[in-house]
Amino acid sequence: MPDEVQEFKSEEVKKRLESVGIELDPKERSATFVQVDQEVKLSKSFFEGVEVMSIKAALEKYDWLEDYFWKAVKKDQDEFTREADSEDVNGYFIRALPNAKIQIPVEACLYLRTRGHKQRVHNVIIAEENSELNIISGCTSHPGVMAGLHIGISEFFVKKNAKLTFTMIHSWESNIEVRPRSAAIVEENGTFISNYILMNSVKLVQMYPTAYLNGKNSQAIFSSVIVGLEGANIDVGSRAVLNAENSKAEIVSRTISRGGKIVARGHLVGNVSNVKGHLECRGLILAENGSIEAIPILEANHPDVDLSHEAAIGRIAEEEIFYLMSRGLSRDEAISAIVRGFMEVEIKGLPEALKREIDKAISLVEKELL
Repeated sequence: MPDEVQEFKSEEVKKRLESVGIELDPKERSATFVQVDQEVKLSKSFFEGVEVMSIKAALEKYDWLEDYFWKAVKKDQDEFTREADSEDVNGYFIRALPNAKIQIPVEACLYLRTRGHKQRVHNVIIAEENSELNIISGCTSHPGVMAGLHIGISEFFVKKNAKLTFTMIHSWESNIEVRPRSAAIVEENGTFISNYILMNSVKLVQMYPTAYLNGKNSQAIFSSVIVGLEGANIDVGSRAVLNAENSKAEIVSRTISRGGKIVARGHLVGNVSNVKGHLECRGLILAENGSIEAIPILEANHPDVDLSHEAAIGRIAEEEIFYLMSRGLSRDEAISAIVRGFMEVEIKGLPEALKREIDKAISLVEKELL
């Protein structure tokens, strides 16, 4: 554990960080960034092909970064983007250099330490041409910090022939509001993969990340596993805008309500010929007072597009439980196996290190549910 992050020394905090994939171990990461409230505590790269620094330092170092700042997300999109446009905003700048293959994940931790604080973050991530970059972003709050607001602006740029995988894991306290605003611009033959896992209780989460597929043969994959515990209000979705020929997109969500209200959105927009997109929303209700609303939208603005969706919401079927019990499992074991299988989402093209982190996070969700 680096000495610089004094807040992270207690065992209780370490467990909280591990729950969102933060290890702070140079052997397991290619770079690390840590921000506590508005202050950057740690920013180090352990691989020569990746740059990591605070967004303030990056804007001072690179004049050209202004060409990316507020270019994927609109500054005046809503009251939260306007609030993020403030002098005390901080955040991270992560860049894979041209031709660099960053297989070992970069970790970025955004930590809410002070009760009632509004954490304002603006991130810019660039995967340069022919590069590959994998990021784990763990966002969480200090144990006992029951109230606060996290506003996170993230702008992704995936250059020609590059691949960027971004996995965001959230674990908050029950009275914290979370409002990320993010968008990706993907160039020719570029790939953008976005994974989102919500771990436990939260007051409100609202986000609708968008990928603009502007280059030929570009693609985007959005996958999410979301659990809504009692009292939670979760309104999330993903959007892919297919602007170039042979671009393709896939949006897959798994939502589980154990008393929380969940709205699962998805939006595919086909603007040119020879594009393909599929949207899949599946929901599972485990409590009488829970609710899930799936809103898939397909929008075709050209006759030669191929867009599809499927959606299903329900409870665990008793016949599935009985079948597994007939194979020797107890009822609890049968339900656990069904929920575990429901949350498993196959994400193509993930490195093994990232797969392990996602599996670990999903296992923790499973324990919370049963």
